Amino acid sequence: MCDASNSALGAVLGQKFGVGQSVHVIAYASRILDPAQQNYTTTEKELLAIVVVLDKFCPYLLGSKIIVFSDHAALRYLIKKPDAKPRLIRWMLLLQEFDLEIRDKKGAENSVADHLSRIEKESEPMPIRDEFPDEQLLHIKTATPWFADICNYVATSHFPPEASRNNKDKIQSDAKYYIWDDPYLWRLCSDKVIRRCIPNVKINSVLQFCHSTPGGGHYGLIRTARKVLDYGLYWPTIFRDAHKFVSTCEKCQKARVAMNQRHEMPQQPIQFCEIFDVWE
Repeated sequence: MCDASNSALGAVLGQKFGVGQSVHVIAYASRILDPAQQNYTTTEKELLAIVVVLDKFCPYLLGSKIIVFSDHAALRYLIKKPDAKPRLIRWMLLLQEFDLEIRDKKGAENSVADHLSRIEKESEPMPIRDEFPDEQLLHIKTATPWFADICNYVATSHFPPEASRNNKDKIQSDAKYYIWDDPYLWRLCSDKVIRRCIPNVKINSVLQFCHSTPGGGHYGLIRTARKVLDYGLYWPTIFRDAHKFVSTCEKCQKARVAMNQRHEMPQQPIQFCEIFDVWE
């Protein structure tokens, strides 16, 4: 199967083992046309595609029956044309070395060769802008972690530029419970365990892991918060965020609705008696 466009040509070499059998692809071929070849007529470009493919796959094709499928019907008549150009005569002499038959095939049925003959058009490069207006830079927002001020004070002993006196006192008072070990900030909790501080953007994913994953178990807010602490993680509002996360968990809400009083465990111990105690 061969096809040509204004800028390239393409072909597919295949083998068919019997009538009604599918074609097994052996190789693909494509080539860009040089400036002189781009000026050829459409018929000459289609014939050039056949010549190039026969020359490329000559060791596979000599001595075999070859059927060339092309979407250009004029090729069959061009080969038999007596007053052809010298270039076409040279090509036809090459074709006579093969047991060749040219058949028509619509472009829609020759999609692979048609695709190989089309060069993907590169998009026009856009200039790199090294300068941005101040308005665009001011619109860039990043989430500041809750421990930013404490981290800066522990690492550099500097307060925020616009911090009030009370805020500075609070930062200085809280800083004694924090340890900076690049690149993480750690918190010495009341149970004497050092836990890593988690930024706001990761809180939801941590709760998701501790509550909703197969190992989470969809426990209540207390056990979910305890699992966060057991994993060595910390932020100031663990229990409040765990309560909000558990109360909005869809699976937990469905399970709570399905569990009514009839399915609950008995609140009083079950009384056991002998079989004939009722007649005594």
